[in-house]
Amino acid sequence: MVWSEAINVMLHTHAKWRQIHEPPHPPVTSSEVMLALSCDNREAVDAMNEAAAANGGTADINPVQDHGFMYNRNLADPDGHVWEAVWMDPAAIPSDDQTK
Repeated sequence: MVWSEAINVMLHTHAKWRQIHEPPHPPVTSSEVMLALSCDNREAVDAMNEAAAANGGTADINPVQDHGFMYNRNLADPDGHVWEAVWMDPAAIPSDDQTK
């Protein structure tokens, strides 16, 4: 699956995974990595979570984070891998003066 010019994702069935990898597939109760994907806007973050939930994943496995300049939601794919959809507007990050 081509996500962008810089990101490609390969999805395998469990049977295919066993053919090409020696280690067993980790149980869905574990997470060996969290994959963060930058989205173009808040709506894209929400759409990714909705798509995950509609296709066997679990949406919002952690509380939604909305800091104004940054918005993210975490989901788990059907195998328990954690994905974070995040949108951020660097120009809106509060300066140190604004946070005092």
